[in-house]
Amino acid sequence: MKKVLVLGASGYVGSQLLFQLCEKGYHVTAAARQIDYLSARITPHQNLNICYLDLADLDATQALVPQFDLVYFLVHGMAHGHDFLDYELSLAENFKTALENSAVKHVIYLSAIQPQTGNSEHLKARRMTGDIIRRSGVPITELRAGVIIGPGSAAFEIMRDFVYNMPILVTPKWVDSKANPIALPNLNHYLLSLAEETPTENALYEVGGPDTLTYRDQFHVISDVIKKPIKLWSTSLLTPSMASKWLGVVTSVPSSIGAALLSGLEHDFIADSTAIQQRFPQPLISFREMVSNSIAAEGTFVRSEVWGFDPAALKRWQAGYGYYPKQTGASIETSLSSEQLWKVVCQIGSKKEGYFFANLLWRTREWLDIFFGGQKPIRRSPPGPELQVGDFIDSWKVIRCEPNRFISLLFGMKGPGLGRLEFTIEDLGEKRVLNVTAWWHPQGLLGLLYWFAMMPAHLFIFKGMVKAIVRKAKELQ
Repeated sequence: MKKVLVLGASGYVGSQLLFQLCEKGYHVTAAARQIDYLSARITPHQNLNICYLDLADLDATQALVPQFDLVYFLVHGMAHGHDFLDYELSLAENFKTALENSAVKHVIYLSAIQPQTGNSEHLKARRMTGDIIRRSGVPITELRAGVIIGPGSAAFEIMRDFVYNMPILVTPKWVDSKANPIALPNLNHYLLSLAEETPTENALYEVGGPDTLTYRDQFHVISDVIKKPIKLWSTSLLTPSMASKWLGVVTSVPSSIGAALLSGLEHDFIADSTAIQQRFPQPLISFREMVSNSIAAEGTFVRSEVWGFDPAALKRWQAGYGYYPKQTGASIETSLSSEQLWKVVCQIGSKKEGYFFANLLWRTREWLDIFFGGQKPIRRSPPGPELQVGDFIDSWKVIRCEPNRFISLLFGMKGPGLGRLEFTIEDLGEKRVLNVTAWWHPQGLLGLLYWFAMMPAHLFIFKGMVKAIVRKAKELQ
């Protein structure tokens, strides 16, 4: 069987494609910069190997890429920042260099539908990347897709979060632009079918679903499926730039990703998938069915093991909560050892230490739970000397624990959302960095309002916590 390399394996499409390739018997190597992130997201398989690769490192790229028969190029640089166009093209250049004079027989490149009018830096980067890697001399099959619908798809989750969180939605005029989104299973059919091919020349296909709808129509379908009414009002006064800032209020989508996605939505993106559908025929899933299937796949029960190993909320506990979490926290650098810091962190919730800083505020919030439908606070402590997954610390539950490195506590009080509190210790050699991070997935508009109501305390409480932990660790020396 072919040796397959998946570049961009930690992304939405790549991470779920890996297992399917392995099940078909391919020997698959998943390459990514964020190995922990990728490992937490995928199902292990005997045919799967994970390796670190930063495509910005030309030597490492040239050493790895030529070892494979087939390469999936699923890389994009939206999260890199404002200069992602130049960054993304530099990665394409390095990949092209690695392909030249290699034994790679086929590259499958997932790209984006190009607008008929207007301009988007994100979409321009997708097109130019294809132009660059085609100069390698290796046959390139480029699939140009629009919005992909499935649980975890950025565009879909943003739209779903808006419906959950905002009963009235003010949008730019682009809400009446048209597109024909494709369901993730339909896209996978094409990606897997192409793996069986060994072409001798370049090919380019557009891929889309059977329904062409405006984004307004898509919002209404999502609203209907989740049975949460929404009213849309579009205005030319709300520019894409302003909309991206509004996106940051309602969700926690990184601004670079939000701005890139919104700039692309200004235009009609209607894929003509006739050619690839004739070559690899399959039943195309309707938009309503895509949405229904995606919501159903999100689950309606608590999966704490997924939550615990999923700090970026790649999968969520329950439908109805914001996919993208709000977050805040603080960090501090110290020469103390990881063991010294961990010894104090593990005392959180104890009678002696409480929550290290502003204990009165923490205890007050526990008592306020009565007004949210909860009960009076219950004092609970771990039974053993070492923290274990499943232990309770007052109302918090330990859902992930890696000694001297990481602990994640589930928010157990009543509130309009899902939350957790995390402590991480990073070893930088001569120094350690202690991080405290609070994550909150709002449940609708009330969940957002709750988060903003807590912001005044967030401005100082976590800074006080990390300073107090370091101070207490020094006292134990």
